[in-house]
Amino acid sequence: MRVDKLFVNGNFYNSYFKRFFAGYAAVLDGRFLHVGVGEKDVEQFEADERVDLGGRYVIPGLIDIHMHIESSMSAPMPFCDYLVKYGVTTIVSEPHEIANAFGIEGIQAMIDACDPQKMDVYYGISSSVPSTSEELETTGGIIGMDELKALMDAPGILCLGEVMDTRGVLNDPDSRPNQFVRYLRQHKPDMPLEGHCPRIKGVELSRYIYTGIDSDHTEHDLEEVQHRYFKGMFFELQNKMLKKEVIDFICENQLFEHTAFVTDDTMADVLVHKGHLNTVAAGAVELGMRVEDAVYCATYTAARRMRLFDRGAIAPGRIADMVVMEDLPGFVAHSTYKNGRLVYDSQIGIEPVGRPGAFPKKFYHSVQVKPVTADTFALKASGDSVTVRAMQVHPDRTQTSEQHFTLPVANGQVQWESGPAALTAVFERYGKNGGIGWGFTSGGTIKRGAVATTYAHDHHNLMVVGRSATDMALAVNQLIEMQGGMCVVENGKVLATIHLPVAGLLSEEPMEETGRQLAEVQDAMRALGYEHYEPVMSFCTTSLPVSPELKITDKGLVEVKTGKLLSWRVD
Repeated sequence: MRVDKLFVNGNFYNSYFKRFFAGYAAVLDGRFLHVGVGEKDVEQFEADERVDLGGRYVIPGLIDIHMHIESSMSAPMPFCDYLVKYGVTTIVSEPHEIANAFGIEGIQAMIDACDPQKMDVYYGISSSVPSTSEELETTGGIIGMDELKALMDAPGILCLGEVMDTRGVLNDPDSRPNQFVRYLRQHKPDMPLEGHCPRIKGVELSRYIYTGIDSDHTEHDLEEVQHRYFKGMFFELQNKMLKKEVIDFICENQLFEHTAFVTDDTMADVLVHKGHLNTVAAGAVELGMRVEDAVYCATYTAARRMRLFDRGAIAPGRIADMVVMEDLPGFVAHSTYKNGRLVYDSQIGIEPVGRPGAFPKKFYHSVQVKPVTADTFALKASGDSVTVRAMQVHPDRTQTSEQHFTLPVANGQVQWESGPAALTAVFERYGKNGGIGWGFTSGGTIKRGAVATTYAHDHHNLMVVGRSATDMALAVNQLIEMQGGMCVVENGKVLATIHLPVAGLLSEEPMEETGRQLAEVQDAMRALGYEHYEPVMSFCTTSLPVSPELKITDKGLVEVKTGKLLSWRVD
């Protein structure tokens, strides 16, 4: 029997037994034709190419069903070309970052800019653009019912992306996410509806699930995790949920059928130097999960969740996506195959790929903010002192707390530069209203200089935090000139930048270069005193008004639990 490839002398993972079997695999037309145990019947196959695996372990291609390409700050092609290094052959990306900048046009541009030859890329419909409401944040685009209908039958669309407006789901039957969910349950009853519901439990969680949204990937303590499994949610576990007590709970209760590993957000420097979905699986093994169960959660359950029944297993008829392992417990790939074709060889490595000019011209001119001066950051107040409201940054999570500080007032201006908190401003950058939101940041934030970004979850307006008005002005003006990115400044000197010219969010440089620039920004932020295991991610989520507890947008400070705008002054 003629086949394209015959892989022999391997230990192949069987998803149905959750075990490895010594044997061989025959591939025809990009799919597994036969998987044999030992050498039984191997003589029946004549192959155009015979590959000796040297006894290595072989697992299905890794599948990441909840992630955002934009979180890498890289355009789709450099990103996808790099992932196969880590054994990832399928992703489901939800492009709500670029949708916040350019609406459905941004989503379509993201899809058009991605033509990967080494992996499969699917998409979720952005359900929360904006993440809250137009009253709380200004975005460049909005995804409404018309956009949902236009996207739901588009090629490659698999699910409704994470529904982040938990308040809207629970408190407003006519909210945009509730309209989306009702429409899809009627017209696409088999489409997965992805959730995002931090903190809630008990009856509130039950009401959330009752709508039809039945997964979650956000950060929780053990009790909140238990509530989700008990109520039948599908749990998508990312790196920040790799906690001993969580892994023990999953293993003790054999909850692998209801668990998939995901990455959600992976920064470029982490991707280059550490890895992707493979690090989540390896981390679970380090915490006590059997490697066979970790493989299952990184492949088979993910495929089933997204109704991708043609992959996730090394079995007849399935797509021949597989990873030959160099280090099984560490999930280090020796080589990666897509549709039976070699797409990564550790002996050769990854060829740096940049794809400039893949987006429409206007995507490279998205920062519509007028230049500023140090006087822009003069806050006015009466009296001798004023009490201000600050977002307290924590070193171990992206959630913030509220703090109050009393600052002196002189000549009608708040003397914040010598105070205990950094001034924070968000400039609306889409040319819609020119608004500026004001607040303060405390705790683990910078102690000197300034940091500015156009990558500010999820509205992605221009945000700047600083201890010096002069440094803040320089950082903002640098980003206006660059038309997007991040900039770190101290004493009138630019310490580091990353250029993100596509929608103010993405670089089209090779992944290594994007990772290098981002690492320099991270290091510069640490040098200014930022205290967090991932400074950029922490900084860029202080603007996310669906992540507890106090965040900031171009409208001002947002109390996340109540969805109310708060003044930077405490009356």
